[in-house]
Amino acid sequence: MNQVSAIIPAAGAGTRFGEVKQFKLLAGRPLLFHSLKPFLASSIIQEVIVVVPENQTASIQRDLISMSAGKPVKVIAGEVRRQDSVKNGVSASAASATLVCIHDAVRPFVTKNIIANSISVCENHDGAVVALPSRDTVKLSENDQIKETLDRSLIWLAQTPQTFKKDKLMAAFDNADRNNITATDEAALMEAMGFSIALVEGHPNNFKITTQDDWERAVQLFLRKTQGTGKE
Repeated sequence: MNQVSAIIPAAGAGTRFGEVKQFKLLAGRPLLFHSLKPFLASSIIQEVIVVVPENQTASIQRDLISMSAGKPVKVIAGEVRRQDSVKNGVSASAASATLVCIHDAVRPFVTKNIIANSISVCENHDGAVVALPSRDTVKLSENDQIKETLDRSLIWLAQTPQTFKKDKLMAAFDNADRNNITATDEAALMEAMGFSIALVEGHPNNFKITTQDDWERAVQLFLRKTQGTGKE
């Protein structure tokens, strides 16, 4: 049976948002804590590793003790690039871990079912990416002009979690280091090695908070969930 470590990269500077959003309070708790909760509650996650700015490792470790419910939680220092932070997290995972499940710290509405689905697909693939099929017409541009219209039935919008076989992801990181490859997600590094990555359908509520509009959407969605409607 696979042993699964969850890696939560939370070392970003929040440049587009205007502040370090993963620690901004949502309903009285830091956004990071909402994103962590389903992983701490999941019986198929053996440990959680949170990657934060170096000057906050000790304070975040203290804060997490109260919500860890006995599950091993490590807090380690991140890097400037996301992929380097994730590599640090994977390197810090237990030697027994065979899979790593990576999730953005700023996607607070992930569920245990989404996590489980991304993990189960890895029985037959090297990795799995939670994503949504595109509902919009997609244009490919060049010099601010439309070059072509892509077949939207082939387009998926990537989310997280993204789950991978640990040894193959580490090989992909090493390949990226050797060839100076920088990617916006770990799946791209795996793709560069020719590994098989499956798609797992996610949920519109599992969105990434990148802008102030996203934050307002999260506040309203959280309010509706706490009022018992659960509808967006």
